[in-house]
Amino acid sequence: MTLATIDIYAAAFALWGSPVTWIEVVAFVLSVWMVVCNVRVHALAWPLAMAASALYGLLFLHSRLYGEAGLQVLFIVVAGWGWWQWLRGTTSAGTPLQVHHLPPRARGWIALGTLAAWPLLGLLLAHTTDTDVPYLDALPTVGSITGQFLLGRKLVENWPVWVAVNLVSIVLFGVKGLWLTVLLYALFTVMALWGWRAWARLARST
Repeated sequence: MTLATIDIYAAAFALWGSPVTWIEVVAFVLSVWMVVCNVRVHALAWPLAMAASALYGLLFLHSRLYGEAGLQVLFIVVAGWGWWQWLRGTTSAGTPLQVHHLPPRARGWIALGTLAAWPLLGLLLAHTTDTDVPYLDALPTVGSITGQFLLGRKLVENWPVWVAVNLVSIVLFGVKGLWLTVLLYALFTVMALWGWRAWARLARST
């Protein structure tokens, strides 16, 4: 079998009675590599994010997870911005961007904005798509947008956001039978805790 003859939606193997497709396998590998690079503050994370998001966008469309699919398009755009930020971004003082904390007041506003956007996106998905999990799909979608922007600005607070997003995503992908992706997001949760600790240490040292 050659790469040209592989059906990306064909089953590579079965996991807990559900087929795991080739596209999910490749997206899994790229995503783990991406998070490792994020924890290490390595800019390779961003092109990896673009590739993984493109694959997951196709997978989620195939699974009728339209919020998550649309999110992947946004991820690709934001990854370009994040890549530039990590390579060329500066602080308000004009110094190179370093790992740092968000001010406490800003944390509250960001949390409120994220929670307010959740039911609005859920309502939109419920009325404009044939998804069967509009609100469960919407919650990690809006949380991921928040996390991605915080990550792009090297803010430590991106990691607790990802912990919450990953836990909800485990439930979402379990409902849809995407078991390899469930395992991926369980691994992401552990890696987000690792990243949170590593970046908090970096923030204290700068």
